[in-house]
Amino acid sequence: MLKPHVLFLESMVSLDLLSNFGGSRSGLQIGCSVTYLIGTMSRKVIRGVHWTLLLAVTLAVCPAQIPFFTPTDSLAKVISLTGQVSALKDSYPWALQLGSTIRPQQMIITGADGYAVFQVSDGSTFEVYPNSKVLFRNNPGNLKDMVDMILGRIRVHIEKIGGQPNPNTVKTPTAVISVRGTTFDVVVDEDDESTLVAVTEGQVAVRHGIIPSSPYRLVNAGEVLRVYKNQPIAQRGVDKGAIAVRIFRALEDAAITVLRSPGRGAGTPGSGGPGLPGDTRGETPPPPPPPPPPPNNN
Repeated sequence: MLKPHVLFLESMVSLDLLSNFGGSRSGLQIGCSVTYLIGTMSRKVIRGVHWTLLLAVTLAVCPAQIPFFTPTDSLAKVISLTGQVSALKDSYPWALQLGSTIRPQQMIITGADGYAVFQVSDGSTFEVYPNSKVLFRNNPGNLKDMVDMILGRIRVHIEKIGGQPNPNTVKTPTAVISVRGTTFDVVVDEDDESTLVAVTEGQVAVRHGIIPSSPYRLVNAGEVLRVYKNQPIAQRGVDKGAIAVRIFRALEDAAITVLRSPGRGAGTPGSGGPGLPGDTRGETPPPPPPPPPPPNNN
């Protein structure tokens, strides 16, 4: 006959889960106090309840912040690649391959010959051109914050969902670009951090990323806007004439050069430049040399 008794359980769960995406290190510590009044139970049953509670609390608190709970709809997948393209992992660059996935807060880096196309779950894509640095979804809590441009060039294509607008945001050191379903290029100058926005299709709204009082500007297809670090967006800052034509032509020529580069093709692993961890370059290692002949005892 089991005697009723009262047991006070106080459990502190401490998880130090380290996530090293994009060179950042974050720890997640969860403290949970579970108090239960349990009567007429054996110690064995109580022990089982204790561990069940610990597991339930651990899995329930902030699962999206734990690496192995990363939702698949928050990832980006490599669907085309050429040259040297890597992502920072544990603060080190790891070569990407066709089919590789990028998690939120990972930095994408392309070399002088690097180019890759990434696709997110709604079908939208972003192309990263040579000599670029892009931080993917720096705000994991908002999947509409697509990328943060550090430097270089990207081309973004936002798919409409069921014919309806699909709001997304691209950020640079000097600009915030809001889109709903369009195709546009973004170029960040390494020297002065100015941002060039060139819209091929649709419309984007651009506001200054540093000067909040600066009014936003709408940029339509065929138009170009440049945003400078320490200057408000000019009232007549949108170019739609000869200057815009020259900029679009230069962007297109650069894109053609990349797409026609030797060795390009879907699934071409990183090539050119020093090898990176995870970079197989698509090559089969040579067979080992034959063993030496046996010694001649004669």
